[in-house]
Amino acid sequence: MALGFGSKADEVDTSNSPGETTHDEKVQDVEKQSIWTGAARLKKGRIGPPLEGAPAADSDTESSLDISKQMEMEASNAIKYRTCSWQKTAALLFSEYICLAIMSFPYSYSVLGLVPGLILTVVVAAIVLYTSLIVWEFCLRHPEVRDVCDLGQMLFWNYRWVWYFTAVMFLLNNTFIQGLHVLVGSRYLNTMTGHPICTVGFSAIMAVICWFCSLPRTFDTLSKLATISAFFTFISVLLAAIFAGIEDHPASYNPDPNFVDPKTKIHGGAPIVLAIPAAETSFVNGLSAFLNISYTFIGQITLPSFIAEMKRPEDFPKALWAVTIAEIIVFSAVGAVVYAYTGTQYNTSPAFYSLGNDLYKKVSFSFMIPTLIFLGVLYASVSARFLFFRIFEGTRHKGSHTVVGWASWAGILAVTWVFAFIIAEVIPFFSDLLSLMSSLFDSFFGFIFWAVAYFRMRNVDYGAHYFRTRGIKGWIGFLVNIVILVTGFFFLTAGTYVSVQSIITGYENDAFGGAFTCADNS
Repeated sequence: MALGFGSKADEVDTSNSPGETTHDEKVQDVEKQSIWTGAARLKKGRIGPPLEGAPAADSDTESSLDISKQMEMEASNAIKYRTCSWQKTAALLFSEYICLAIMSFPYSYSVLGLVPGLILTVVVAAIVLYTSLIVWEFCLRHPEVRDVCDLGQMLFWNYRWVWYFTAVMFLLNNTFIQGLHVLVGSRYLNTMTGHPICTVGFSAIMAVICWFCSLPRTFDTLSKLATISAFFTFISVLLAAIFAGIEDHPASYNPDPNFVDPKTKIHGGAPIVLAIPAAETSFVNGLSAFLNISYTFIGQITLPSFIAEMKRPEDFPKALWAVTIAEIIVFSAVGAVVYAYTGTQYNTSPAFYSLGNDLYKKVSFSFMIPTLIFLGVLYASVSARFLFFRIFEGTRHKGSHTVVGWASWAGILAVTWVFAFIIAEVIPFFSDLLSLMSSLFDSFFGFIFWAVAYFRMRNVDYGAHYFRTRGIKGWIGFLVNIVILVTGFFFLTAGTYVSVQSIITGYENDAFGGAFTCADNS
């Protein structure tokens, strides 16, 4: 199946005997089929034939695309995958987006100013909603897609090297997010316990707990944990906002407006709230704050995996709209309220450390522990599913409770968590490296892939000059996706520059610790 670099995979044999339906005729028939797109039933076509090795890809073209047939094929299995309702998918999305990153919004607003910060929050949310709907439409047209790696290969003209390129980005992205949660988990444990043991030990404890919680094999089961995670995260950020408002003053507060901290250079006095950015805000700081908002919203990398386990994938927009509305309200409200009470000079990321009352900080941070565990679990499950399905596709180990199946699943998860633990402990500038990886990967998974998907799907539907033949609607869609494509390359270039510059600055300021350090990171 794998071909050489730069060669097209899966060449189709179009030869046929007299009276036999050709492959092209089959694809044309499929393109005439109607699928649900929101409330309207529109005729949608595929951009190419099914990928070799995908579920049911050995059967005829139509049946390989039939979701009901996929469900029939696993009906007798002990472990069924296409079992998620839109409500359960919404729970997964809530747990992915309503997370610790919310508590970095006050910092972003302190750099960008409150008004631009709130506007950018809504704009980025709208872009991610739009591109997520493109992901959904693509997956409806190609139901055999199991994850973003399948999607990437199909999107870029079935070149096999694209699958490998996407797979490397996919696994690295997920593993680094796991590593972040190992690191933040150790920080939480140090905060709560006063650092009684080596920080490496806390990181190891966090990794083991996360591995155990990753063991469920279906998103249907994980959705129950996701619901708990999202609920406790909401309580956590709500408490943080309330505590910021009712406490006497934020952490590091000094009533003297002429005071300047010799170490942090922070000025004293009442919290300063800026409606617009300060005049001295640098390009690097401003862009870094904007990227921080963007990275919190960008999560399309997991969507194909979620849609692939839905009973009715046409219902996915219900989950997506619910989460997007909640994101805008929660991110904006919590970010604005906490910033208003902690100000520009006393703000930290995450904002829990801006709270001056130690009890308030511990109580609000404690409600975040389910998401500290679960979000890493979710990304570990997505990675393990990608590897597990490739190894056991078409065997009884995929859908049955076999020793080989469960041992392999647990082993794959263990490997991802070991790598996550090592990465988090070995790299002294892990947070900055995570930003660098986000710039490199989210540019593709957040923007570039989906602009290309739009162009290819509209080309199939209306021809190469669709932006002309569709009138104003065609031109608007074309121009919007050109902007999305350019935005992706902006993230890839400017975002990478800012991340690298941050690493350089950290070394210049001697801000990084060592590998496998026992030092208190709270």
